Order: sequence, then structure tokens, then C-alpha cells
Amino acid sequence: MTELNREESGHYEFGSGMEPALRVEPGESFTVEVWDSFKDQLFDHGMGEFDASDVPTMNAPPPGFDANPVSGPVYVEGVDPGDTLAVHVEEIVPERGYTTTLEGHGNLAGKEGWDSCKTNYAHEVTLEPGPSGTTADGTARMELGGREWEWELNPHIGTIATAPGRTVQDPLTTQGPWGGNMDVRDLQQGSTVCLTSFTEGGQLFLGDVHASQSDSEYTGFAVETRATVTLRVEVVDHDVPGVFRIETEDSIIHVDSSKNAGTPAAALDGCFEAMMAELIEEHGFSEREAYIQMSVNPNVTVRTYQFIRPDYFTVGVKLDTAMLDGVSG
Repeated sequence: MTELNREESGHYEFGSGMEPALRVEPGESFTVEVWDSFKDQLFDHGMGEFDASDVPTMNAPPPGFDANPVSGPVYVEGVDPGDTLAVHVEEIVPERGYTTTLEGHGNLAGKEGWDSCKTNYAHEVTLEPGPSGTTADGTARMELGGREWEWELNPHIGTIATAPGRTVQDPLTTQGPWGGNMDVRDLQQGSTVCLTSFTEGGQLFLGDVHASQSDSEYTGFAVETRATVTLRVEVVDHDVPGVFRIETEDSIIHVDSSKNAGTPAAALDGCFEAMMAELIEEHGFSEREAYIQMSVNPNVTVRTYQFIRPDYFTVGVKLDTAMLDGVSG
């Protein structure tokens, strides 16, 4: 299987002018190794308190800091601008995990109180293998507040994008029609994400894998991890409104962000409209039928994947495909 090692990649910006790090054929499975959000620097320093002198990537100039390095670009042979890439996530195997709080970052920044939550302080999260023998379906363990916490892992890709046509983006702050740092926990093993290609070859980038995450990623950090991701890419006949269209074994999800749509309300509204359009075009719903279902059917839900003040709000409208059983287009 074709592989891209993390030592050969790990970019803090991406764009169309970069030489391919890997070339693949449509339908070919390939493996990409990705760094954690601080490129091993927190692990090298150790958990607990830290500052910018301990994590050199924090010294990058505004608007952010160097974080979420992405691997790529992966050039998919035969892909043209305007094509839609269906990226099948075959496996995600996370390695070491940590989470942290960061001064001036997260939803408590600037609020009264909560002083213990506003420091640079990292916690290691132990990742234990599951039934597969790997951490793809494993368990997280963490000591916090004098207690031992345990929960199921949910490995997913936090940042995935195609190269924008003419701009250079940084993987920490980017969110646009090319994808970006969306932190969608449903972008997991077994899912397929559709992205628009803006260049020849699509030039796919990915990184910022999370071993698990709550909805919203309220502190600004999930269980950050480096990981090995196995993917397969095809070209499909689907337009992608918003940022992402994701399909899992039992759901369809339309995803957008306030940075892409302009406001949180516009992002959510756009997801609903994209879902209604798909029901009409692909499943034979009438306009009124699709509209009413968005309001009455509990198989339609809203996910707030990312909510990190002041700039980041990623939302998805999720439809349980059991709702479509017996519906003929």
C-alpha cells in the first residue's frame, strides 16, 4: 500500500503551488501518517504546565500560532477542478493522546472566574486497544480531579481540505468551501466525506486527528493525537453545498461553518437547505414534504461539532437513513 510518512510532511500552510507528496489512482487505498496538533512538542516537554518557550510552535506570528500541521498534498490522478472527491475513511489508528487548556483560548477566555481553567496545562490521555487489537476502537483513560475517567475512543479527522484555487491557507484557522479545521467527530472510520476539488489532482491535505471529542470542543482541544489514517478517493457526481457532505453507515450529514457561511445562522440554514435539496433531487421528495420533515421528524438532528469563541462554529444537519427505508425516488 502506498504510504506518506509524517516525517516527509507536516505543513503549517497549504495551497495549490505545493509539489505532491504522494500520487494515487482513484479507488486506490493509501496510508497517511499525521502529527498531533503541536507536532510532538508537548510530549517532548512533558505534561503539566508549559509556556511558549517549551512549545516553539506557539511563537508563530498572529492570527494564530503554528498548530494542526497537515500532511500532503495527495495528488489524485485524473481529478480536475470542479470535480467532487469522495474520500473514504477506511481506518484511523491514533497513538499517544493528550488534551490541554491554553491561556487566552477556549470559551472561558475573558470571563470572570474559572481561573484554574485558563492556564497552559496539559494532561496525558492513555489510549488502550479495543477488540480490533488497535486503538481504532479502543478506550481512553485519564486521571483528572483525583478520579480515573474512562470512555470509548472516537477517532476522527479534525482537519481535511483540498487545495484552494489561488490562496494559501493555514490549517489552524482555515474553513471554506475547500474544507479545513472543522472538527467533525462524525468524520470517523467507515465514513465518506465529499469535498470539492479546485485544482488538478485535488491536492488533498489532512491532519489534526482527534482520538475522541465532545460536541463543540468547548475548551478548544479534544484528545489530540498523532495517527495513521488509511483512505481511498473516488470522483463522484455530487455537488457539495457548504463545506462537507458526509455519509456514514446509517446517516447523511451536511456540514458548514460560520466562517464559510458568514454567520452561525447562515451555516445552519445552509445545512438544512442542502439536506432538503438532496431529499428532493435524490429521493423524490416534494419541496413541502422535505421542508416539513425538517421540523417534525426526530430522525433529523443538529450537531454542533465546534463552538470555540470568538470565531469558530461548525454545525451539521444529520439525517438517519432509516428514515428513507421504503422511500422510492
